[in-house]
Amino acid sequence: MSFPGLASERPIRAVLFDIDDTLVDLRSAMEIAVRQVSTAFVPELSEEAWEQVHWEFRVDPTGLYQAFLNGELSFVEQRIARARRAFAAVGGALPEEHVATWNNAYELEAKRRWAAYPDVAAALDFLEARRIPYGAVSNNVVDYQRNKLDLSGLQRISVLVGTDTVGVPKPDPAIFHEGARQLGFEPRETLYVGDNLLIDAIGASEAGLPAVWLNREGVADDRWSGAQISGLDRLAGLLEDVPSL
Repeated sequence: MSFPGLASERPIRAVLFDIDDTLVDLRSAMEIAVRQVSTAFVPELSEEAWEQVHWEFRVDPTGLYQAFLNGELSFVEQRIARARRAFAAVGGALPEEHVATWNNAYELEAKRRWAAYPDVAAALDFLEARRIPYGAVSNNVVDYQRNKLDLSGLQRISVLVGTDTVGVPKPDPAIFHEGARQLGFEPRETLYVGDNLLIDAIGASEAGLPAVWLNREGVADDRWSGAQISGLDRLAGLLEDVPSL
């Protein structure tokens, strides 16, 4: 059985999820943490200016996180570089002598704020009721993301593939294929769900997995003509006709 918008000639027998901003509301955690620990390093800001700080840090327009994935920066180095760029955008600065203190404070605050989206539990309950195995594939290392899932109340996600599992990040096909392999199914039988259009939806599709773009904000983008949902509460409706395993 195939589904509208899903490039699959076989039933969907397993599901893989992205983690950040798909299962875990990283955006909210990042924005709260940045604001909580950064007031000493920026001038007094309007709400509009804080939005600029959050955008610079979250969106990362110069690709500093990609530099981490490429092995050019450490995880902490890319975070510091993103903070410095965000602060500079509003006339602030993060002096070298405060880097370690800021990073430690940010890490602690962000971890306190990690939480699953409200629609995650019902989606996982549905998959378990239908005996559809599931897991996660992430563009970060396994230990860090395991901790994130656990602190977010998602301990039941046992299959987790990270960049250190196969040595490559999304959208390299190998990382998607490893997730499918660990679930015990072929890529074409394994649905991938993620919020990032390029590395999740398009990346998984090009790797041979049926893919769904989790488009929480309803952004229009003609680069994707496949299946998309506005929330994980819509996943059950998409898969309701899949035979139980």
